[in-house]
Amino acid sequence: MNDNFCVIMAGGVGSRFWPLSRTAKPKQFLDVLGTGKTFLQQTYERFLKVVPCENFLVVTNIRYKDMVLEQLPNLKEDQVLLEPFRRNTAPCLAYALYRIKLKNADAKVIVTPSDHLILDQEEFVAQLNNGLSFVSSNEALLTLGMKPNRPEAMYGYIQIKKRQAFNDLENLYKVKTFTEKPDVEMAKIFIETGEFYWNSGIFISTLSCFLEAFTMHLPEMVNTFNKGERLLNTDDEVAFIKKAYSECQAISIDYGIMEKAQNVYVLTAEFGWSDLGSWSSLYENREKDAGGNVVNCTNVLMYDAQNCVVDISDDKVAVIQGLDGYIVAESNDVLMICKREDESQIKKFVTDVRIRKGDSLL
Repeated sequence: MNDNFCVIMAGGVGSRFWPLSRTAKPKQFLDVLGTGKTFLQQTYERFLKVVPCENFLVVTNIRYKDMVLEQLPNLKEDQVLLEPFRRNTAPCLAYALYRIKLKNADAKVIVTPSDHLILDQEEFVAQLNNGLSFVSSNEALLTLGMKPNRPEAMYGYIQIKKRQAFNDLENLYKVKTFTEKPDVEMAKIFIETGEFYWNSGIFISTLSCFLEAFTMHLPEMVNTFNKGERLLNTDDEVAFIKKAYSECQAISIDYGIMEKAQNVYVLTAEFGWSDLGSWSSLYENREKDAGGNVVNCTNVLMYDAQNCVVDISDDKVAVIQGLDGYIVAESNDVLMICKREDESQIKKFVTDVRIRKGDSLL
């Protein structure tokens, strides 16, 4: 496992989970599922089965450094890479790749978000090992694709092409197209074809193949990091990264690399995956009471209420009567009540709150 590395991207603010997820403490640092462990801790422990502790890098915003080290005490300080501001996932990965390059030129790299749910850990690890084996002997960019069970507009989709022969695998395909978050009607068409899978956002490749893809498709970003590569792991790293991020295009790995590259493959799998990025995904994945409600707190009394998601601080008592299909979420000084079917408006709510009340409530 010494050549296996894991990059955990943990710098987002989780605005779709507002007001539970706030800028001061985003959802990756919360125990949203009531398991006793945060999303970040669960992610780290999940990948420990294929990556040694010393080969983890967590890329996060500079303000979250202490939270990462508190929640992952086995990591050393230099394993937490600090972004001066958000520039989406491509600069995040580029920063991590250049740090890995200093340590192991033969590295195989897994890139993962920090806030996903994986139910079947054994199957997940098996697919990771399949993926690591494939990229070790092929110049390939690999992602994990999840079989969809509903027309979900919040996820990206991967269209498969030809099945690939490798080690008797029956779930390895060449990727035909990536589609980012279609509307529900288009998602229905995707599912009907049987050719589309949800994009998990988990990518696997060798260090050299990742860097080659960056050089080909995001050359300006590569030039920026090349200029300061010698400053990494020195006292000048912080200043260099601040300058580099100011020059980097804000672009995702999907848009910047995966949609353009010709050597992209997907392992299709089913291991109980969910991108817990929204209240609806929480509703789908939590146990429900007799009324179909997900109640994520202890001091709530429900009367004639159905199909709701309720998350209220345990130091408050709430009485909810007559609601059907609502999100009721409270966090400190914010209470939000909205229809589950209108969840897409939460980003608008956040924008309006910022305009009218300032950033302190975000």
